[in-house]
Amino acid sequence: MPQSVTAGQGVQARPIAVLSREGKGPPIVWLGGFKSDMRATKAAALDEWAEKNGRAFVRFDYSGHGESGGAFEDGTISRWLEDAMTVIERFVTERPVLVGSSMGGWISLLAARHLLERRPNSAPAGIVLIAPAVDMTERLMWDRFPDDLKRVVEETGVYNRPSAYSEDPYPITRALIEDGRRHLLLGQPIQTGCPVHILQGMEDPDVPWSHALQIVEHLPGDSVSLTLIKDGDHRLSRPEDIERLIAAVEAIA
Repeated sequence: MPQSVTAGQGVQARPIAVLSREGKGPPIVWLGGFKSDMRATKAAALDEWAEKNGRAFVRFDYSGHGESGGAFEDGTISRWLEDAMTVIERFVTERPVLVGSSMGGWISLLAARHLLERRPNSAPAGIVLIAPAVDMTERLMWDRFPDDLKRVVEETGVYNRPSAYSEDPYPITRALIEDGRRHLLLGQPIQTGCPVHILQGMEDPDVPWSHALQIVEHLPGDSVSLTLIKDGDHRLSRPEDIERLIAAVEAIA
């Protein structure tokens, strides 16, 4: 059974579901992707690895995702970052290793910056990113939308985007797009203060591998590794992909 922690205050308060495994070493913190949840394949595989190796592991659902409260349509990068920081502050007592998948890669880098600025003693010891969708609301959504879809978002407040991963469309709200602009990272150095390893599929239709190269270029002064997987898709959830992920976490932790 997951534990619960409250993110936000007043009418914005929402329960965040958390699965926390005690163990040794820097705690591994899983930050999932857009519309994903903490029981998905990669997170479950990391939890199994953590159990076998006696490692501390924390995973959670953003508000509007999985077992957490709140509506998905109310979600923004600010809101989901607040969820992540609430979980880290409540469940992580030493420097963590952040593992971010897709949108969780963006959230991981934002969380790292927040910790470096406000809680340097709790800044991450390492970061592993899987197909990191940094600045996705602008670079991977808005910039790709044709003018008619942009008008739909601006005039109605939402575009229900068909998904290759779910029968239900993904609502892309105007609030999500506009809030995302407050958190853009590309265009300036991204400070993490720790080693970073990026895993990126070259057959990824959602986050092109050229995007991962741009992220590497924006990580100056840090120890950065990039693994390009020639036949890898966006999810990187095949057994061989899981092996790469676990090896990256083990090496950086």
